[in-house]
Amino acid sequence: MVNRLGIAVVGFGWMGRVHAQAYARLPHHFPGLPLRPDPVTVADEVPGRAEEAAEQYGFASAVRDWREVAADPRVRAVSITAPNFLHREIGVAMAEAGKHIWIEKPVGLTADDARAVRDAVAAAGVQGAVGFNYRNAPAVEAARELIASGGIGRVTHVRVRLLSDYAAHPEGALTWRYEKERGGSGVLGDLASHGVDLARHLLGEIESLCADTAVFVPERARPGGATAGHTRATGGEPGPVENDDYVSCLLRFASGARGVLEACRVSVAEQNNYGFEIHGTTGAVFWDYRRMGELAVSQGTTYQDQPVSTVYVGPGAGEFGAFQPGAANTMGYDDLKVVEAYRFLRSVAENTPYGATLDDAVASATALDAMSRSAERRTWVDLG
Repeated sequence: MVNRLGIAVVGFGWMGRVHAQAYARLPHHFPGLPLRPDPVTVADEVPGRAEEAAEQYGFASAVRDWREVAADPRVRAVSITAPNFLHREIGVAMAEAGKHIWIEKPVGLTADDARAVRDAVAAAGVQGAVGFNYRNAPAVEAARELIASGGIGRVTHVRVRLLSDYAAHPEGALTWRYEKERGGSGVLGDLASHGVDLARHLLGEIESLCADTAVFVPERARPGGATAGHTRATGGEPGPVENDDYVSCLLRFASGARGVLEACRVSVAEQNNYGFEIHGTTGAVFWDYRRMGELAVSQGTTYQDQPVSTVYVGPGAGEFGAFQPGAANTMGYDDLKVVEAYRFLRSVAENTPYGATLDDAVASATALDAMSRSAERRTWVDLG
């Protein structure tokens, strides 16, 4: 028997749309899921945006104040896709109202914010999922299994990169993303948070780190109205960019492995260049998000001049089989969010967490806070 689960989405910019689409696709890809999402209501403070979303995605109602969602008894689970500075207040309120939450990273502005949401979820006895979508790529899951099985020996070092040009244009509007009070740590929360999660997911806990940060586009024009995504603005009042465009970070893992994490939002000529290179004592594994279904793998005992093979992951890797029948058929970004939605609703159905949790959000945020302190002090910082 399939039960209906009342769903709400709070904040309907681009990510809110992605969540709504993921819910709509769940019955197509995971027909055996015992919960069927029922789109109850959508909230957004921008006039008309919630109503438009309700019409397009089939929500029964639309509101401007997210507090109405918390008070709505029809809603049992909430996607929180509002700007970062609202994550803590909304996340805590929804948990206290007994709603399960699927919240986008970085879950607030600081590790304290992430802890507050985690603790509220734990106290309420509800489920909490976090939007670390890249770990859901079947090739990433295959890489994790390869590493855990000793397939490349003992891991020695890793490079994680998240380079993008979404903020490279100097006419990019001075939205909340560039303000410390609303956007937090800039590229750290936006991209490096994913990098930390991938590193931890693949290699285990990070013990200490040393980071450097920079702002390369120091001033932008304020937008004249509501924005969504990465809007351009010309002629508006100029204002300072208050958080970082770039971070590079050295990592020391509890396993003894070493790592380098680099993230940048103003990398001209880089369009979502995300991935990792992991080396072990007998091999290596490489992944590029832009070739999501592929792994480059080297295994053996020759050490020098050892060849690298391209592996196309298939239905045996992660949730690949829910989307494609055979290897080398491509998946996309939105598919990863469908996987995330599936694991969220499975967590609710079984009262057991699947996928990235708020503990993962706290661990990532703790590392981001440490990066900021390290860059300011120009020293190593322990995460213990």
